[in-house]
Amino acid sequence: MADGRSFSGIRRKESCLDVPEAVGSRFSCSMSFSMAAWLGSLFQAMLLTLSNYKPTWQDRVAPPGLTHTPQSDKTEFSFNLNDVASYLPYVKDMKEFLAKYDDEHQRDDMKFQDCGDEPAEYRNRGNLESDVGIRKACRFSRSLLGPCSGIEDREFGFKEGKPCLIVKLNRIVNFWPRPPSSNDSIPEGARPKVQPNVIPIYCTSKKGEDAGKIGEIMYYGIGGGFPLQYYPYYGKLLHPQYLQPLVAVQFTNLTMNAEVRIECKVFGENIHYSDKDRYQGRFDVKVRVNNV
Repeated sequence: MADGRSFSGIRRKESCLDVPEAVGSRFSCSMSFSMAAWLGSLFQAMLLTLSNYKPTWQDRVAPPGLTHTPQSDKTEFSFNLNDVASYLPYVKDMKEFLAKYDDEHQRDDMKFQDCGDEPAEYRNRGNLESDVGIRKACRFSRSLLGPCSGIEDREFGFKEGKPCLIVKLNRIVNFWPRPPSSNDSIPEGARPKVQPNVIPIYCTSKKGEDAGKIGEIMYYGIGGGFPLQYYPYYGKLLHPQYLQPLVAVQFTNLTMNAEVRIECKVFGENIHYSDKDRYQGRFDVKVRVNNV
């Protein structure tokens, strides 16, 4: 009808194609439709190029972060040997984290395999896009963490003033960490830890004045670092049972009633550090153990 109403009496919305005298409008409208169709086709083509398994910007992924358990506010750990409640949250955090590393959760031979208790070469399980399907995961028994496993010492050393930290490299799909090729860029104290097929970790005082307050540091795990047989990681879809290798760091002789700042770092050819990210390849913590 002339006023734009339909036969039902309800006004319908006119499109630019409904106005014959508006030639410019009809042309602009057709161009808009064509552009929308072209963009839709382009978007669909881009979706077809995306992988379900590999991150889109894999070449821009930063080196892995180095993180620890237990975690705390401002990465500060302070507790009193005479007050169980002061370190109980740390113990609880470690027990919860290590629960998935119990042997009973790794018994299924269809999902897990033994990869050895010594550092070994990478476990290449095929390309991400291959038709292999779900990959098996290497077993990692918490017993490898020695006195920091929580199996015998249920307080992870906190009760005795010898606290443990459980350290891991964060997961990055298809990341192949490369051990140091030489000792040139490694602190002198860390050089004895360099060995084939393992990413070494080394902890020391963050400040020079704290050097005499830390005492001996013990490292537990496979080779005292991150062994290559646990890499690469294939992602949640292809590697759903994956367990990161762990390193337990135990401070066995900290100076009592004094705050100590400690830095832990991993070393590798493709592991770098950033001033903008305090956890990229390293972390530092403040520890204070009181006995009064």
